[in-house]
Amino acid sequence: MLSRVPASLAFLRFSIFLFFVVGAVFSAQAGSIKGKVIDEKGEGLGFATVYLQGTNLGSTTNEQGNYQISNLDAGKYTLVFQFVGYKSQNKEIEITDSPEPLVINMQLLPDVYNLNEVRVSLSGKDPAYGIMQQAIAKRNYHLKEVEAYTAQVYIKGLQRLLNVPKRVLGVIKVPAGLKPGILYLSESVAELNFMQPNKFRERMISSKVSGNSRAFSFNKASDFSLNFYQSLIKAQGINERGFVSPLAGNAMLFYRYELMGSTQNNGQLVHRIKVTPIRKHDPVFTGYVYIVEGSWRLHSLNLFLTKNQQEFVDTLRVTQQFTPAPGNVWVLQSQKFTFDLEGYGFKGNGYFLAVYSKYKVRPAAFVPKEAAPAPATVPATPEPPLAASAPSARKPTRKELKTQKKTVAADGVPTADFFKKKEVLVIEKEANTQDTSYWNDVRPVPLTEEEVTDYQVKDSLQVIKESQPYKDSLDQENNKLGVSDLLLSGYSYRNSFARTSFTIDPITQIWQYNTVEGLVANLRIGYTKRFEDRRSYTLSPTLRYGFKSKKAYGQLSGSYNYDLVNRRSVGFDGGHFVSQFNGANPITPFINSVYTLLVEENYQKLYQRDFLRLWHNRELLNGLSATITLEYAQRSMLQNNTNFTLRDRDHKVFTPNEPVNAEIASTAFDRNQTLGMYLSFSYRPGVQYISHPDRKINLGSKWPTFTLLYQKGIPNVLGSDTDYDFLSLGMRDDLQLGLLGTSTYSVNVGKFLRNNKLYFMDFRHFEGNRTILSGDFSGFQLLDYYRYSTKQSYIEAHYSHFFNGFILNKIPLLRKLKWQEVGSLNYLHTKAAGHYLELGVGIEHVFKIFRVDFLTGFQERQKVSSGIRIGYGF
Repeated sequence: MLSRVPASLAFLRFSIFLFFVVGAVFSAQAGSIKGKVIDEKGEGLGFATVYLQGTNLGSTTNEQGNYQISNLDAGKYTLVFQFVGYKSQNKEIEITDSPEPLVINMQLLPDVYNLNEVRVSLSGKDPAYGIMQQAIAKRNYHLKEVEAYTAQVYIKGLQRLLNVPKRVLGVIKVPAGLKPGILYLSESVAELNFMQPNKFRERMISSKVSGNSRAFSFNKASDFSLNFYQSLIKAQGINERGFVSPLAGNAMLFYRYELMGSTQNNGQLVHRIKVTPIRKHDPVFTGYVYIVEGSWRLHSLNLFLTKNQQEFVDTLRVTQQFTPAPGNVWVLQSQKFTFDLEGYGFKGNGYFLAVYSKYKVRPAAFVPKEAAPAPATVPATPEPPLAASAPSARKPTRKELKTQKKTVAADGVPTADFFKKKEVLVIEKEANTQDTSYWNDVRPVPLTEEEVTDYQVKDSLQVIKESQPYKDSLDQENNKLGVSDLLLSGYSYRNSFARTSFTIDPITQIWQYNTVEGLVANLRIGYTKRFEDRRSYTLSPTLRYGFKSKKAYGQLSGSYNYDLVNRRSVGFDGGHFVSQFNGANPITPFINSVYTLLVEENYQKLYQRDFLRLWHNRELLNGLSATITLEYAQRSMLQNNTNFTLRDRDHKVFTPNEPVNAEIASTAFDRNQTLGMYLSFSYRPGVQYISHPDRKINLGSKWPTFTLLYQKGIPNVLGSDTDYDFLSLGMRDDLQLGLLGTSTYSVNVGKFLRNNKLYFMDFRHFEGNRTILSGDFSGFQLLDYYRYSTKQSYIEAHYSHFFNGFILNKIPLLRKLKWQEVGSLNYLHTKAAGHYLELGVGIEHVFKIFRVDFLTGFQERQKVSSGIRIGYGF
């Protein structure tokens, strides 16, 4: 858990400027230390901690074992070297006014852990279980012992590719320019604030991305704040169930513990305990935890996950080092994640390192006031001297000073008022403007030779890589047409220098077949223009011709994202075209073509529409968005023009191009006009967000998303024939249920307040499915497309639970397949349908990408249908 100093932006700039000025005055007399830390084999010991005892100055070694500490006043110090599993070493040093850095090399040897220092249990059970029982009993205490704090966090992330295939799965082309070597290298410095329970706010002060001086780092300090005192360690994108901590309340059901020995470390007895899974496929860690005798807290840990626990990387390792802080509490000092991955011909590795410093801690009220033996301050990174790119000073306004007084307590730690704002990360506009001298001074971990070379080469080539000849050369390779472009993804032509692109749909979407038009050529071309400030617009003309109906159609759509901070955009579409009666297009052209030609089922029902639609969307308040749409359309009925099929079945015939509905005798209609207004709101309370200099990124919230839709058919304006009012309310959310998996649900209720005059395409439709193929498992899977569409009231609900291997992972033969089980429920109530219910069970990750469900439908408690559905299920 971590936090940062809360203050207004102007006050922070002013404070930083004053500090830089003071640093400049004394920089002539500043000393420095550098050196190398090696292990028992004489090899560089990466990511060891080096700090000056009793000060707030420290460093961490890089992958080669090198370290540096700058900006030291002359005087005598005790230099401390420590690493997880190694014996700490102290070295008395003296800093002089010499301009040359003091070179101190150190060898650390593995700790000798003595089993004689721990009394063996009379029951014969390994003493580790007694130690872990004590640690687990104190878990909640240590979880809550820090009420709030602020800290500075330095993060460095590196990802490298060791092998790159020419094509993925032999089909998908790998982009030109993607070669073995460092793929991503970035550093950032941020101020992080924390308050119980699990509230974070962060300000990125500086950011550096290799080869792109305009980019901002993806590093987010709160994402690295894994707390092993929590029972479940959540890891979005790695394992949706999360991982059981070795200190969890129920950890004894998942882990085996073995005491490897104990040793004295800075006057404290530290136990080294090996943790291993009882069942190797459970979501648990393997490795070592180090527990302090008496306080039963974590001293450090070194844990890893393999493909038995997740399938995204081969190995993921987590290392944490803790240190005492004033107030009789301990805080996280450094943290490292390393990973190795291999798949689809790619092979690579990387790491993320976080170093925490400048802590200001507010212990919880229940923590004893008498301080335990500890350094006067927490080891910290060296503070930066004056840099040419330092932010300019400005006197804080009275309002800013008042806000600061309200949000920062006397101890310098944020108050509860500071966390009322849902901005979890703000990136300063000047964050990516710091120069090399700044980073050389503020960086607590020296760069490796590989990283130095990567910065030098990519930064020097940045001008070349942004030039038109270079980008054109890459585009020439990437714009080559491939088989996957024709059949799967469609073709894209990019002009990277001009920031433009053209896209064409794949053949499976261009060539279609239906009973109204026969063979159809539907050519859509998309054009996108992006600007340097991230604004963009798109234009998409579509030309369509039915060879049997001998009718040509065309439409044009466009959108413009012009304000990414307030999330505002406008758009239009219009033309002479065909449309499904359900505007959500429940059946895709490809699936309809397959079923029409091979199964003699023409599920797709079309009508002709001449229309113009205008819309505008924006965020009114944080989490509250609104969209207003105006549409004028002239609608005409269409009839079947062909009955051709590749497999003609005697007992089957095509149905008319007229949906069958339970509420009205016929859905046929005369030519009509409509003028409609649609007003929709979407609100999710408590949405957290990230503020970039040029955009706002909304994240999640503990609250559901609420929706409201009002739709009106306006009569007697521009010849409009429709006259109705429709209102619906909805709610949806995802629920994280820990080891039990995740759930998603949505509930929607609606009613036509007035239905004086409307046509079948104006009804409320539901996303049905009558084919074995499912494009979207979140809707109904057995329901007819139009039978229960309504012009009255309805209740619709959907629920899915993803067990994420909770059941199948316990079955020896099946868990090797890494299938994951799913359960689903779909409910609909209308006057005509009564109570309609679908219950389903399924398996996803079949051959890694497919999902197969078996569902049964019930109507008024009677079974009415059942079937299998196949689709994508990553």
